[in-house]
Amino acid sequence: MIALDDTDHAILRALVADAGQGAGALGRKLGLSQPATWRRIRRLEEARVLRGRRLMLDAAAVGFGVTVFLGVKLATKGRVSLEDFERAVSAIPEVQTVEHVLGLYDYRLRIVARDLPDFERILRRRIMTLPGAGDVEANVLLSEERLAGPI
Repeated sequence: MIALDDTDHAILRALVADAGQGAGALGRKLGLSQPATWRRIRRLEEARVLRGRRLMLDAAAVGFGVTVFLGVKLATKGRVSLEDFERAVSAIPEVQTVEHVLGLYDYRLRIVARDLPDFERILRRRIMTLPGAGDVEANVLLSEERLAGPI
């Protein structure tokens, strides 16, 4: 773990808000030169504080108007069951994230679907047929605000 100063935190906040901005533009906003900003970004990447830069796709804009968070409890537990489930669920294109969690459920999935009937099809034909899939609980996303987090 590396020590982060106020400038590092400002860089992180700015990159979370817009990962596509270059080091020159970011440096101008923060009062740093482009090379100094680039060195700091590289240091954050090398320390794995920053792990990649991504553009966010608006699922609704490309026809996926429903997002569902699905809690999945495995019917059987064990290393093989976990690995089989993770491998199988990762192959479903509508599953955006797979999180192994503690609590009532073993996994939390973020699934996008065109509409509720499409989600039902994904649930019945894909999720419930996965190795080890047991009880599920669905929560439909109503709205979302992305926050930078504790930076």
